[in-house]
Amino acid sequence: MNNHSFKSIVFAAFFTLSSHSLLADESIVEQMNEYMSFQPYESGIMVPQQIDKSVFETALFVDTRDAEQYAKETIPGAINIEWREVLERIDEVPETGKVILFCNTGSLSSQATFALRVAGRANVVVLQTGIIGWKKDAAYKP
Repeated sequence: MNNHSFKSIVFAAFFTLSSHSLLADESIVEQMNEYMSFQPYESGIMVPQQIDKSVFETALFVDTRDAEQYAKETIPGAINIEWREVLERIDEVPETGKVILFCNTGSLSSQATFALRVAGRANVVVLQTGIIGWKKDAAYKP
């Protein structure tokens, strides 16, 4: 098989797989678009200054970092569900009550929050600035 034939086969396989993937993802994209079209700007966001004693005592904190980082330090009482696993472990995320997801800065946990909110968990919010911001600016720290 010459190099040109090989490239043609690879291109054809890639195109076939890609077009199938695009068709399969169309309904997902549609759901995300519907979600994003009606959410207010601040929806799904919490800043550390909003975490007072009342919020701290009633919310479930979910540390979305890896197990090693979680073991090293976390917000007291937090459970650990790595950000990539939130949909696989969605049954561990309550459908009611405030659920606050965090990572180091809020970047990865925002992706997990978005996925959970699209999946119907409207009670889930991301902690902007993550554990770093919580340590610095939280209104309440036990």
